[in-house]
Amino acid sequence: MNGTLIPHTPIAVDFWSLRRAGSARLFFLSHMHSDHTVGLSSTWARPLYCSPITAYLVHRHLQVSKKWIRALEVGESHVLPLDEIGRETMTVTLLDANHCPGSVMFLFEGYFGTILYTGDFRYTPSMLKEPALKLGKQIHTLYLDNTNCNPARVLPSRQEAARQIIELIRKHPQHNIKIGLYSLGKESLLEQLALEFQTWVVLSPRRLELVQLLGLADVFTVEEKAGRIHAVDHMEVCRSAMLHWNQTHPTIAILPTSRKTHSSHPDIHIIPYSDHSSYSELRAFVAALKPCQVVPIVGRQPCRDYFQDSLSPRLSVPLVPHSVQQYMNSSSRKPSLLWLLLERRLKRPRTQGVVFDSFPETADQSQGDMDSQEAKNDNLSGHLEKQASHRPLQIKKPLLPDLCSKERDGAVPFSESQKMVTVLTAPLNVSVHLRSTDEEFMALETGEEIGVWPHSVPRGNHDGAVATGNQSTWMGQDCPLTHSSEATPLLAPEFRGLALKYLLTPVNFFQAQFSSRGFDQQVEKYHKPC
Repeated sequence: MNGTLIPHTPIAVDFWSLRRAGSARLFFLSHMHSDHTVGLSSTWARPLYCSPITAYLVHRHLQVSKKWIRALEVGESHVLPLDEIGRETMTVTLLDANHCPGSVMFLFEGYFGTILYTGDFRYTPSMLKEPALKLGKQIHTLYLDNTNCNPARVLPSRQEAARQIIELIRKHPQHNIKIGLYSLGKESLLEQLALEFQTWVVLSPRRLELVQLLGLADVFTVEEKAGRIHAVDHMEVCRSAMLHWNQTHPTIAILPTSRKTHSSHPDIHIIPYSDHSSYSELRAFVAALKPCQVVPIVGRQPCRDYFQDSLSPRLSVPLVPHSVQQYMNSSSRKPSLLWLLLERRLKRPRTQGVVFDSFPETADQSQGDMDSQEAKNDNLSGHLEKQASHRPLQIKKPLLPDLCSKERDGAVPFSESQKMVTVLTAPLNVSVHLRSTDEEFMALETGEEIGVWPHSVPRGNHDGAVATGNQSTWMGQDCPLTHSSEATPLLAPEFRGLALKYLLTPVNFFQAQFSSRGFDQQVEKYHKPC
């Protein structure tokens, strides 16, 4: 998996080789698995678009500067410029890919038509109910995760695979359990096993940091002897490790993967628990979307003619607008100041004519989800209290309430299916406070900082008037957050007026071939009183 350069566009997805990027100018990251980040490092110096959780991880673990990370809300549409004068734009919508924490699909809409890039994903019918897809729009090109696109490879659902794992563990009640995993993914499986067997799950400190971010039940620890289920790196599960583990305590290992893997020891069990869509799921997905063409993402596993009966008629190759051609052929790949101003000014489009579920129904469902989760946690907590334990178990509520959903009357519904969505825009009477400078990123629409460890505090007087929450503004330096009555200024006082005028000046007012002083003069001319 080396990423994709989408033809006739400046768009690159999971592609990080600038030397081979050619005319690509907008770079998107679907998720943080290593085969999708080849070439991405701390030296990256281009705007990078991804989900909020991926934004946190790409800065935390790859040390990419926050200056270049653009965290986009999942489920929302965002407008980005495709040239340096604001004449051509595109809309990108991020959809949950049901693969690993932070993983998303990208829906691109512009002069090139409509392109859906799935990245790695596990299909569920609920994906077709996303507002961006259920409007019946024609998908011109579908970039499809074809990892398991093979009729001969039959995979169970993740629910069935989890049941197989549970039955295997029940057959070994006195054994320690080693679960071989990659660095990211299957955290919900670990939570399910902990709740099923009433035991702690032992993790590495790095993975513990991640599950705390996701707001899962507090059933995880780094203390080696706290529980019988241990999550280890999949590379650790081998014959020599099994011999070593069994010297101290009877142990079995489980590899939850659909990849072809050889078991080097009789106590190593391979269960086809997959975060990639099965062949039958891919068939159902393509049949529902009816794209004009399907492009496989994994080159070594071609789709062949599996989807020909589900395709719509092909369209002609789109003409690339002249301004976009100039942008793609520009000698410098770094965005200009004017382009960055355009990026900041463009807002999310308001979808017209879409009927959303009423708030009372959403609230009732959300409350039911929360009650169900609390019941599971209470059951686990009560059982473990009866056991001799080195520390009490404290069940934490999810840290990431879905503030991105449609709020009404100040209430904040919580959706179990979207509990990993991170706060980007708060409701009118909620201000977002951040815990540390390592967790803030630029919000594309406002230029304000956002966080992945939010907690919300209602604000407002008794008359219902809404007080505005102050937030310090992050401009690329790791400066401490302030919560004083005055927000940290963006610029020195003598520059603040001119910068604001720049942001309020229509793009089409500017004339090309001017020096920086000339641009300043144009801005002053536009705002000069008549």
